[in-house]
Amino acid sequence: MASQDHTSHRAQGDELRRFIRQILHRVGLPASDADTVGSLMAEADLQGSDGHGVIRLPQYVQRIESGGINRHPDIRVVQERAAMAVVDGDNGMGHLVVSRAVRLAIDKAREAGVAWVGTRHSNHAGPASLYARMPLAHDMIGLYFAVGNANHLPPWGGMDMLLSTNPIAAGIPAGDEPPVVLDMATTVAAYGKVKAKAKRGEPMPEGWMVDRQGRPLTDPNRAHEGFLMPIGGHKGYGLALIVGLLAGTLQGAAMGREVVDFNADHVTPTNTGQAILVIDLAAFGGAAPFKSAVDTLVRDIRGGERLPGVERIWLPGEQSHGKREAYEREGAPLPDALLQDLDRLAERLGVEPLRRAQPEPVGA
Repeated sequence: MASQDHTSHRAQGDELRRFIRQILHRVGLPASDADTVGSLMAEADLQGSDGHGVIRLPQYVQRIESGGINRHPDIRVVQERAAMAVVDGDNGMGHLVVSRAVRLAIDKAREAGVAWVGTRHSNHAGPASLYARMPLAHDMIGLYFAVGNANHLPPWGGMDMLLSTNPIAAGIPAGDEPPVVLDMATTVAAYGKVKAKAKRGEPMPEGWMVDRQGRPLTDPNRAHEGFLMPIGGHKGYGLALIVGLLAGTLQGAAMGREVVDFNADHVTPTNTGQAILVIDLAAFGGAAPFKSAVDTLVRDIRGGERLPGVERIWLPGEQSHGKREAYEREGAPLPDALLQDLDRLAERLGVEPLRRAQPEPVGA
């Protein structure tokens, strides 16, 4: 049975950015930092990553007001060589820490050909694809890894939740085609999608979570009673472990039992770890031939023979690319329950509520 649509309003990108910026500035972030975070959070909604955009704002505000996030961090490089660095985020907003790391990696890759920059003492930073995409504007490849901000995954065959969704993302430049952008959790679904389902009043599909007896769990409001499932069974568990070691342990960030559940604990610093690997196409024969080859491969894949009933073969990132184009014009859809939360937050902080417009009727 098709799920019921609980979205009744849309918000334009400029309005989302304004609203988030004003809320964050009101709770103590400097204006420039609030602007950076607001732009990245709005971009998440505009690309359809609705589990990591403005839906996270009340949670961020609670952590900031509870002292769990440093309003004025000294984000600095603490280890560095020609093609690597470690950035200490001083418990600042993750969007600030990671975007700083990506900019540094781009600069280093321009000189060294490749660069790895990791973070420690960071925080939740939104969807992985935001950061894997940043090098694309410089004709560079971005590979991004992160430790999730709560453990929702046990080792394969175990019960102790020692691992998180630990996402990985890749941004691959193309020529005339949209870039190939992969953004995936190492679990069947990211926990942000569970939160989004709960906010929309929708059930989860079977296969996302199981309870502690191994039975399917489909009520997102009961997510605390079970755990997420890894992609590909034991292979997904192994991938989550490796991503966590690279994004967390390597930089001295939290991993395993050290991971703080920022959904339940709004005070303890999370010491979140992320890492970005940037590859400059100029060091591998130039951007033009690579991007042309990507275009050819994309067209071969899309134009290949399809199974019966398959209307289109999609490339990673194509649907988000389409959503971004549509939402920039029409606004990002937001569920009623989220808008009510945001209205209450705006009223408490004395900020103008988020303006919204009714979406176009289906078929209009």
